[in-house]
Amino acid sequence: MPKIIQLSPHIANLIAAGEVVERPASVVKELLENAVDAGASQITVEIRDGGMTFLRVTDNGCGMHPEDARTAFLRHATSKLRSAEDLAAISTMGFRGEALAAIASVSRIDLLTKTAGAVSGTSLQLEAGKILDEAEAGCPEGTTIIVRDLFFNTPARMKFMKSDTVEGGKVSGAVQLQALAHPEVAFRFLRDGKEVLSTPGKGGLEAAVYCIYGREGGKMVKVDSRWEDYHLYGYVSKPTDARPSRALQTFFVNGRPVRSKILIAAFEEAYRNQLMVGKFPSCVLHLTLPATAVDVNVHPAKTEVKFLNEKAVFDCLHYGVLGGLNKAPDRPQVQFKPVQPTITPTVPPSRPVTATTSKEPAVPAKKPDFFRTMSTQEYRSFSQALQDAPKPNNSAAAATVLAVERQTHPVVRSVAVTPSAAPVHVTPTLPPKEEVPSLAPVGPTEPVQTVLPMPEEIHWRMVGELYNTYIIVEQGEEAFLIDKHAAHERILFEKLKANQEVISSQALLCPVSCRLDAEGTSVLLSNLPLMKELGFEIEEFGDNTVLIRQIPMDLSPDDAVDALESLATDLIGGRREKNSNVRDGLLHTVACKAAIKAGWHTDHKELQKLAALVMENEDLKYCPHGRPICVTLSKKQLEKQFKRS
Repeated sequence: MPKIIQLSPHIANLIAAGEVVERPASVVKELLENAVDAGASQITVEIRDGGMTFLRVTDNGCGMHPEDARTAFLRHATSKLRSAEDLAAISTMGFRGEALAAIASVSRIDLLTKTAGAVSGTSLQLEAGKILDEAEAGCPEGTTIIVRDLFFNTPARMKFMKSDTVEGGKVSGAVQLQALAHPEVAFRFLRDGKEVLSTPGKGGLEAAVYCIYGREGGKMVKVDSRWEDYHLYGYVSKPTDARPSRALQTFFVNGRPVRSKILIAAFEEAYRNQLMVGKFPSCVLHLTLPATAVDVNVHPAKTEVKFLNEKAVFDCLHYGVLGGLNKAPDRPQVQFKPVQPTITPTVPPSRPVTATTSKEPAVPAKKPDFFRTMSTQEYRSFSQALQDAPKPNNSAAAATVLAVERQTHPVVRSVAVTPSAAPVHVTPTLPPKEEVPSLAPVGPTEPVQTVLPMPEEIHWRMVGELYNTYIIVEQGEEAFLIDKHAAHERILFEKLKANQEVISSQALLCPVSCRLDAEGTSVLLSNLPLMKELGFEIEEFGDNTVLIRQIPMDLSPDDAVDALESLATDLIGGRREKNSNVRDGLLHTVACKAAIKAGWHTDHKELQKLAALVMENEDLKYCPHGRPICVTLSKKQLEKQFKRS
């Protein structure tokens, strides 16, 4: 066995840096927490090149004495703890004493600090954790830390960094988190010389939420409740404003941003039976509780916590959010159209829309506006009216067609004409050439319909549609239920995947704006060639917003924003081992958004074509997300349900 030795302080600091300092955003988080603990009311963050080459954090906090400034960069040096008992009730953001030592070990640092009332401040220069120069300096009260050339001495870590755009977006997200965690502090964020964020710092969470989320923040519902010793306050989105990911779910415990499965589960439980599948609510929620009821010393980056009473935390957040949603005056409710002076009774789908009840006289309906958008019920009634309208006499038309065909082909043919009961074979007599063919009806006097020839290998028929979602097909002694959305989604996906060229796009007459979080905006803008390949043309609009100018041809403009948000979520999620895998994942999203939706009215011909593609292609088994496209119901199973077997 190799001899056991004690690691040098430098190697120990590098290991600690790997736990605490993952990227520039981690550095910003640690420095901002130190500034808050120092009592700062104004903090400015400035970065260049995504924070890799230059990162500066300036605060107006209490500052440090010269001897404290030197000690601060030693490992496990802290002003937050004095005894082991203090670990049981941590009330500060930082307490480990590892952050500054870890940051200094992998960068070059300039420090300027001055305490209140001091004649001069202190200037320190460090490289790889070692102090190179110390001197007096004139500077304002507070502390300024400049971090340069992050990971300059650890090239193995450098290769894991993303582009400047992505890293800058993560820094922006870290600043936003701290601004939401501490609305009493005024934050200012500069990125490559441009101001990206500025909060007033007047103590109101509403102002901070609005600065970060804009108008969407103004539509959120306020939550303020107490449960025993716990206090929950913040803002949550309405069920109708749900998003395709959890990216905008932000939780704070005693002012510390955390990730917690308990908090997520309790929050989403409050929205149960109010959200569409695949949609998630957004929130900015603060939970304050006694310091002895939570343990924050379970993760090096302090992003995970453990609760002493998990059930109390769950109930506090669940019922607090539920109460806030119930109190919202504009909570979505079932509403009925007000009664109009004119009477337009509701007609069952099997009857003409012009029918009226026997108890009320028919009153002329209001003149329709053909330039407005029809509701789903109006469109169904309109389609039913077209189906119930009188049909032309098909027998006369059939006779004319047969007569003309007879002139071209002298051979006498027999065409099956189907009346309402049984088929009747009609063989018209060709009139002399000088005579005009007679248009008189042939066969039965009732309207008949010509039977179109079908390929002999197809022995199935479409029976209809169930719940505007499932196509019913009969074949022999089996019935098939086809999920039209899943089938269309798979067909579109295969079509898009087979086309290795740039997907056809449609330009939008009016560009659509899409607001995302900072990381989502950055990842989209850093993948513009891939967006172009998928049929999207986007451009930066500022304030974490992008403009959508082009979308894929198969995608509806109404689904463009949701599709782009899903694409951002997929890109942030990783899975970048192969470009083809990333492309397939994004094509899943495009196909899903462009496919026929369940519950929508679909034209009969479209259903027939969709059913034909599924019935004639056995490879169409599952949608891109793994759901079955078609299920089978045999005659024997059905007879068993009716006790016939």
